[in-house]
Amino acid sequence: MENDIKVETTWQKIKWWLNFITTIIMNSIIIILILVGILLALYLVDLKINDAKGVTKPPLYGAYVIVSPSMEPVIHVQDAIVIHREEEIKIGDVCTYLSKDPRWYGIKITHRIIGTDVDENGKKVYIFKGDANNVQDALPVYENQIFGKVIMRIPKIGFLQYFLSQAYGWIIAIVVPCVGLITFDAIKIVKTSNIKKRIKRGAKDEE
Repeated sequence: MENDIKVETTWQKIKWWLNFITTIIMNSIIIILILVGILLALYLVDLKINDAKGVTKPPLYGAYVIVSPSMEPVIHVQDAIVIHREEEIKIGDVCTYLSKDPRWYGIKITHRIIGTDVDENGKKVYIFKGDANNVQDALPVYENQIFGKVIMRIPKIGFLQYFLSQAYGWIIAIVVPCVGLITFDAIKIVKTSNIKKRIKRGAKDEE
């Protein structure tokens, strides 16, 4: 009987951890889906409003996963950021822009505005630099290249995104905990059945 109690206690601990891990993963997935849903809804509403006005603008909100350490220690690799299109941006803002540097052409870069200037045509441009970089970005950035200002950072969510995008990620995150919980319940049912059988045998022996 004492061994049965120890085994049951061990399985209870395992079940608690499986429940805990599964809950964290599922809550993270739900948060991501809710965030994506909200951003998508705002994007569609803003798109319709701009279409009605005949105006072409970047999306009102956007979300990206950081893959470079250029903004350390403010933003880390695999952090997710949420940006908001601003009517006015200023020096000190961390913004995401579309690079026209031949080395990174077409890549979205998230750096800090460290200054402004004007080009040969008198048009305003912004000077960007990564906090962890020694030099400013090679080319100035025009306003129409800027998608928006960073308004939120979600630490390390990129790791979860990458993990769940792999086939083994879903198996480990969803299937394994579920199988573990089902196995635990099955073992508990068998153990309960065996205990009931022992009680019945004991009662018969006493008769």
